[in-house]
Parts: sequence; structure tokens; C-alpha cells
Amino acid sequence: MFLLIIIFAVIHSGGAALRSRAEELIGARAWRLVFATASIPSAVVLIGYFLVHRYDGIRLWNLQNLPGLIPIIWVLSAISFFFLYPATYNLLEIPAVLKPEMRLYTTGIIKISRHPQAIGQILWCIAHQLWIGSSFTLITCIGLIAHHLFAIWHGDQRLKAKFGDNFEQIQRQTSVVPFLAVLDGRQKLQWKELLKPSQFGIVIAIFFFWHIHRFINLGSNVFLDSPLQNLLS
Repeated sequence: MFLLIIIFAVIHSGGAALRSRAEELIGARAWRLVFATASIPSAVVLIGYFLVHRYDGIRLWNLQNLPGLIPIIWVLSAISFFFLYPATYNLLEIPAVLKPEMRLYTTGIIKISRHPQAIGQILWCIAHQLWIGSSFTLITCIGLIAHHLFAIWHGDQRLKAKFGDNFEQIQRQTSVVPFLAVLDGRQKLQWKELLKPSQFGIVIAIFFFWHIHRFINLGSNVFLDSPLQNLLS
């Protein structure tokens, strides 16, 4: 699992590092298609392998019968989705319907955290490790969090290289830790900035995953019987 995370991290962060040079050579749309073709399958393999093996290894704890734990897990997971898929995410750029561009964001969830995806991943890991409690899931969470901590540094460096002083000003006015810049007065939240159509899409996605979680074992069995799982094993 740790090896799969490393492969995904190299593809994902390596592709981001190559973005500027690649876009000059083949264009923004072509590079996005190349990047998505490599990145999305590696993510699917990662998720599928996790679903199959999530209870492997040593069971460090089992709190699943603890009263009130299920609502806590779902609240943490729901919040993580709002950070993982923020309103600033341009979905049409993934298939290159819109021309992909590097942008500086200064509104919405960026005021809460400059790196919302990393915060969302950490919250997701906390929720799932609390629920599952296995050593396999712990290794998975350590790998995912380590990758996103690197991505925080890597993302800042790429934005600084592209936007220079403009990004450094945003960097001074925002924080990685959620709400820190708001609490110390560097930012003032405007709640209407968070009420965007894409956020309602996230709400729909949360309810969708809430309903299909009952079929998670079926999905695990499909992956378990696949040639890909046999290859990984």
C-alpha cells in the first residue's frame, strides 16, 4: 500500500512539477489529458486496494460499537469533503473542456486554509482510522498525510515561482492551519463566498456516498476478483 501511495505521489506531484514546461511543449489541454490519464487510474487502484485490505494487519482498536461514534465519523467525513473538493475547483478543466490554468485564489475556502485539500485529507484519515483501527489503515493514512504535507510545500513553491510577489502577499494573508488567519485578524470570512453551486454538488456527493457505503463490501469483492488485484498480490 505504501508503495502504491509513493507511485501515486510521484505521478501526481511530479506531473504538477512538470506542468509549466509541459504546457509550453504540448499545450495546456493536451498536458491535462496526459496528466489525468496517468493520475486518475493510479488513484482508482489506490482506492480499490485500500477497500480490499482496509482491515488487514493488526487491529489496533475497535470502537465501532461506541455510542455516538457513527455520527462523529460522518460529520468528520462530510467536513473533509468540503475541504477536499472546494468551490474553487474547476471540474471542467479535468477533461480539458475548459483550458486549464494556474490561478491565485483569495476568496472562499482559501480564507479558511490556503491548502484545503491537505486539510480534507487529514480529516478523512482521522475519521477512517478512528473507525477501522487497523495497522494497514494507519500505514495508509501516514502515507497520504505525508504526501499532502509535501504537497503544501511543493504547491507554495510552484505558485511562488509563477506569481512571485502576488503569491507571497496571499501567503502572508492566509494560513495552512484552518481559521488561523481569521483568528489572528489577517482574514475576514465572508460566508456568502462559500455559497457556490459547486458546494451544493458536494452536498449531493456526501449523501450519495452515505447511501452507497452499504455496498462497500460488494465493491471490495469486485476488486478482489479482478486481474489487477492478482497482479498486485
